[in-house]
Amino acid sequence: MKRALLFLMLISLISVGCQKKQDVIKIGIAGPMTGDQAKMGMDFKNGVSLAVEEWNKQGGVLGKKIEVVVSDDQHDPKQAVSIANKMVNDGVVGVIGHFNSSCSIPASDVYNRAGIPLITPGSTNPQLTEKGYKGVFRVCGRDDQQGRIAALFVIQQLKLKNVAVLHDKTTYGQGLADEFKKFLDDKVNVVYYGSIVQGDKDFKTVLTTVGNKNPELVFFGGIYPEAGLLVKQARELRLNAKFMSGDGTIDPKFIEIAGAAQAEGTFLTFSPDPKNMPSAKGFIENYQSRFGETGPYSIYAYDAANILLSAIREANTTEGSALTDTLHMMEFDVALGKIRFDKKGDVTESPYVIWITRNGKFEEYWKP
Repeated sequence: MKRALLFLMLISLISVGCQKKQDVIKIGIAGPMTGDQAKMGMDFKNGVSLAVEEWNKQGGVLGKKIEVVVSDDQHDPKQAVSIANKMVNDGVVGVIGHFNSSCSIPASDVYNRAGIPLITPGSTNPQLTEKGYKGVFRVCGRDDQQGRIAALFVIQQLKLKNVAVLHDKTTYGQGLADEFKKFLDDKVNVVYYGSIVQGDKDFKTVLTTVGNKNPELVFFGGIYPEAGLLVKQARELRLNAKFMSGDGTIDPKFIEIAGAAQAEGTFLTFSPDPKNMPSAKGFIENYQSRFGETGPYSIYAYDAANILLSAIREANTTEGSALTDTLHMMEFDVALGKIRFDKKGDVTESPYVIWITRNGKFEEYWKP
């Protein structure tokens, strides 16, 4: 009798445990949560957390509460693959991430095998959506788009003749630098093309070599920690060329590292300012109330989470293939406006503009 009673109690506990598990829908967040790029990872986390909090206040989705699984890829491709496998084993139904293209691309292999959709708020390398994985999406633009805009600005607005191009050897950094160089075509001379190592702190040797080529502008494909040091050290060496970079640099940390005076006049490619978008007003107010000032990719992470959860509600399931089909079919009305994905998983409209640093802040400067 005691054995039978013990058995019934065990079955009851297992049943309750399974029931609790079924009452939760897990979505993953992946990005650099620690280290020198932690600011970007936290912007991702905060944006997704805000969206999930809003959904849970309304009862969740499919009658279940939403739980966030946060994973730190440390902007390391191997770590990205490792946490991708862990999130799959943890039962996430979709992933918002990663930030770095060098992480999203190998991790996408894992999610594709598991049939779990990936929506990246910030990975811009074209290779990510050129692999043919139906369940891979991005709410940001691509490097071939922002590289083209950067080149047009240099040719049409600045009317420069000689530029230097640097990158950090990463999938994102080198990819963006190469796209910029490609779209310069034969209209501008690339007097120097070279690289630095991500994580290094002293770039004066390469900057001295660059300075000897007398470029009018230095273009850098990379992220703000190295971009800030490059600008700071270039000014210390009296290299007076203009400086230009992409979306990986447009963060207040760049100005903090470089120094406001040294960063003054830096050109950057990024999407238009959400503060000028009526659709983003509610997000900005709620985010600032909850977390403080928005980061460049906070709104992208917020929208990615809302897109995933809206698709789950519309599909009435978390099953991967049905969810992926729904993501391709729907038009989503989000903080950035209306978003629809093409057959590759890219947004159908992705405008880039030129920003400039002025008085310790970023502001829009030129729209093609």
